[in-house]
Amino acid sequence: MPQETWSLDKIRSLFDLTGKVAIVTGGSGAFGHMAAKGLAAYGADVVITSRKTEALEAAAADIRETGRKVVAVSCDCTDQASVDALVAKTVDEFGHVDIMVTSAGVANRFAAEDFPIDEWQRVMDSLVKGTYLCCQAAGRQMIKQGSGKIITVGSVRGLLGHPGGYSAYGTAKGAVHLLTRQLATEWAKYKINVNCIAPCIFWTPLTQQVLNDPKLYEIFMQRIPWGRAADPTDFIGATVYFASAASDFVTGDILFVDGGSTAG
Repeated sequence: MPQETWSLDKIRSLFDLTGKVAIVTGGSGAFGHMAAKGLAAYGADVVITSRKTEALEAAAADIRETGRKVVAVSCDCTDQASVDALVAKTVDEFGHVDIMVTSAGVANRFAAEDFPIDEWQRVMDSLVKGTYLCCQAAGRQMIKQGSGKIITVGSVRGLLGHPGGYSAYGTAKGAVHLLTRQLATEWAKYKINVNCIAPCIFWTPLTQQVLNDPKLYEIFMQRIPWGRAADPTDFIGATVYFASAASDFVTGDILFVDGGSTAG
């Protein structure tokens, strides 16, 4: 049966996150910082994590300008005890966890024939194991609550190869995409939405070396019809959408925020 007709006020409130609590891993990074600030701007209280507490505190101070409560927590997302402690601390502080954004991770580039296996494994642990542990810990809490929103961070590299040495990063992001869909199918019965934001290359200290190289920049821009690299602010809308009631019937989606990179 169709649902009742919604009032205009209810429609206008679709993106309102007032009363929600979000955890954003990698909160001192370019993506995580902007994602957390966007969630706070729409009313959510936010817990941000990173291994580097100095950068984390600077991000927290900026996000607090929204007027929301922000808690900075040091966390190693590849360590189960550390991740479990993060979720437990959030529940102790706020009573619930409504949103989990898994933006923590590392990226190394080597030619496939020369990729040191320990560096390859470090990328896999950070992006795949780290994402899984955060989803699992948040998912357990959300199952108890009967609802939740999980937003993983993929990449166009998880769909398309690139000659720039992404055999670890691309493989890991491809795994994140499938993990997103797997969790979405398993947890739909608990009313937990699991979706993924998949960016093209964007401006961050980690990509500065690539984007400041004219030859490399041209290679990347040839693959982006919009003609520019992404900016971290480009991901705010997608994050708020997936975190809000506006996406209640959307799960298992990989949303490419990529300037048209995957369009053709």
